Amino acid sequence: MTLNVYNTLTRRQEPFETVEPGQVKMYYCGVTVYDYCHVGHARACIVWDVVRRYLQFIGYKVRFVQNFTDIDDKILNRARQEHSSMEAVAERYIQAYFEDMARLSIKEADEYPRATHTINGIQRLIHELEQKGYAYSADGDVYYAVREFDSYGKLSGRKLEDMRSGASERVSVEDPEYQKKKDPFDFALWKAAKEGEPAWDSSWGKGRPGWHIECSAMVRDRLGDTIDIHTGGEDLIFPHHENEIAQSEAVTGKPLARYWLHNGMVKVNGEKMSKSLGNFTTIRDLLNRPVDSMAIRLFVLQAHYRKPIDFADEAIASATNGWHTLKEGLNFGYQYGKQLGWELSSPIQNLKSEIKNSYIERFQNAVNDDFNFPAGLAVLFELAKELRRQGNILVHQGKTERPADELLLEWQTLVTLAGVLGLEAEPFEDGNSSDRPSSEGSLSDTEIEALIQQRQEARLAKNFALSDRIRDELQLAGITLIDSRDGTRWHRN
Repeated sequence: MTLNVYNTLTRRQEPFETVEPGQVKMYYCGVTVYDYCHVGHARACIVWDVVRRYLQFIGYKVRFVQNFTDIDDKILNRARQEHSSMEAVAERYIQAYFEDMARLSIKEADEYPRATHTINGIQRLIHELEQKGYAYSADGDVYYAVREFDSYGKLSGRKLEDMRSGASERVSVEDPEYQKKKDPFDFALWKAAKEGEPAWDSSWGKGRPGWHIECSAMVRDRLGDTIDIHTGGEDLIFPHHENEIAQSEAVTGKPLARYWLHNGMVKVNGEKMSKSLGNFTTIRDLLNRPVDSMAIRLFVLQAHYRKPIDFADEAIASATNGWHTLKEGLNFGYQYGKQLGWELSSPIQNLKSEIKNSYIERFQNAVNDDFNFPAGLAVLFELAKELRRQGNILVHQGKTERPADELLLEWQTLVTLAGVLGLEAEPFEDGNSSDRPSSEGSLSDTEIEALIQQRQEARLAKNFALSDRIRDELQLAGITLIDSRDGTRWHRN
């Protein structure tokens, strides 16, 4: 099945065809670095990390560029509050970003351009817009003349008549900057210097770039006139991505991107998670609760990337339980491989992705439908549950129901597909599952055996209330007990 993706620009699903065969140029509008990243940022970063991994898995060579907005009013406000500098604030939160992403196992981009490192490219692009009649200067500011670009609104589907002035920078008619505009819909490409703010020399006087022109320049400088995929959160469709298109395509006459992909928002009580609303949870706070980073990845991937997801303790707990299931399947080879006669000479991360079987075909068929990772995950859970079942049978009966070579292939397949999704488990030390520590919502084998022994003692003492309570507690924890003449066997559901 061919990969099909939903293109925000055309509002339909389309076959994926790149500008250059086998090559993908991909740009992700990154974060504005004035604070720690929250769960909403984690969702976007995980989604585009997995999209990139999947494209590589199916054979594409991907060049992935992600920017940092390191000059912005929010950064300047934070610097004033801290009696610091824009550079110091940006540097601190860029470093924090890398720390958080590493904990989430997000692969680094091929390049991280910064707005402040692209000033020459930004000024060059503004000059070209002026020369072509799409921009005009006014007392040190430079504005984009929106009405000169006939296709304005094609990404968002908005019409100028239906839009309010300055969606990206809401101002009143008394504002001096508003008075400089020839049309209320025009937006700033270059802002004249203000006292106490960083500024760069230009032919329009000292100043700094507007937000939208930064990404247009960084895309062009790093990836060229037309890229394959431009991504970001759906809140960037308008005005940011709409304005990027207007700026870039007015100069080049070429499509800025063949496909525009946008992830849905993370919501809390029905509202978008954001710093401005004060309803956000930072990535590091969540990880320090602690919540397993793989459970966070699973929480994100269990919903389709274009749909909103609700952040709640119950959702994280459910994802944590799901991760325990996958983790047991991923560790199957390390727990039981030696007992099954496997020779595991290759570490988990070096397993070949060329394994071909029906599970991989089903996974690809699912994900090729607009990166449907939830449907792909269903294949992983099927594998993990079967491996866990065979592991329980091996523990209690001394042998598996199915041949060892079949289980090896299924385990390798699970590890391979989990790697595509960035889901990786640390092997249990010495392959001994009974020594693994219990985590939130999951009992270790040793703890389960101890509870079964307590239950047996209660039954011998005819304390059937306690016996039933232990059985019920294990059932709630996902453990089923099977009583027989030979004793009590158990397995995880």
